[in-house]
Amino acid sequence: MTLRLSAQQIAEAARLLQAGQLVAFGTETVYGLGADATNSRAVAAIYQAKGRPSFNPLICHYATAEAAFADVRASGMARALATHFWPGPLTLVLPRAVDCPVSELAAAGLATLAVRVPAPAAARSLIAAVGRPLAAPSANPSGKISPTTAQHVIDGLGGKIAAVLDTGPCLVGLESTVLDLSGAAPCLLRPGGVPVEAIEALIGPVGRAHDHGAPKSPGQLLSHYAPNLPLRLDAVAIAPHEALLAFGPAPTGARLVFNLSEAGDLAEAASRLFEGLRWLDREAARGGFTGLAAMPIPGHGLGAAIRDRLARAAHDGKF
Repeated sequence: MTLRLSAQQIAEAARLLQAGQLVAFGTETVYGLGADATNSRAVAAIYQAKGRPSFNPLICHYATAEAAFADVRASGMARALATHFWPGPLTLVLPRAVDCPVSELAAAGLATLAVRVPAPAAARSLIAAVGRPLAAPSANPSGKISPTTAQHVIDGLGGKIAAVLDTGPCLVGLESTVLDLSGAAPCLLRPGGVPVEAIEALIGPVGRAHDHGAPKSPGQLLSHYAPNLPLRLDAVAIAPHEALLAFGPAPTGARLVFNLSEAGDLAEAASRLFEGLRWLDREAARGGFTGLAAMPIPGHGLGAAIRDRLARAAHDGKF
């Protein structure tokens, strides 16, 4: 369904997003595939619709800088950059606030969050009408060319999403610049719509992700996903000392269980993965368990991404 730009259609797009549906919308960079960033099931649907091979962190879009900075710990440098470049094609990676409501899945389980305020008034009106941040990667099948018109979105994702809010062609047509401010020094993770030279003119030298010692791109470090207790993968039976991360019917004998999806639904499992790992690790330690076990996950669709994150969480790093 294509929604032509009007106050009524913005309200309809907001209603769909509040109901957990996916709605593509235009920004100054490219069309984003929007979902309520606080709804893990909706966020999982983004990965499913795009065929995205792994749970890379998603950029969360906000109507105002104040709203964005309520969900992260913003430094003086971040606020200076926001004053200069927002609304606009600059994404800032910052530590999550303690009470941040954004889904763990949207942040790929990291302690940081990528935030930005898009330039078009229509995009910001939509976000304000939803009343929640929107996770919104480019609205195209994974690996394909990013869309800069509503028709591009329909060509790639037609039938997989609820609607496209047609806001016209994107003026920049290039993804946002991503700047990591979560470490000791700013680091460029992705060049984009704001030239790094303009950023350096404001805050001084910026490191590059390929520089020695510079932070890696979000989602690449194995330690981000590792629980405190050792994790055993592809478990078909459970030992007395192990707590179980289940998928489908749990085997008999499991004393502490977090079930990603009793029905074997990969989208539900994806939406609960990071929450489940954190909860099981914490409760297992409290209960005197000395290990975790994860049941087999199918390798197709979202299962490939779930298996990737579980492999990163396991101490041996592989299945």
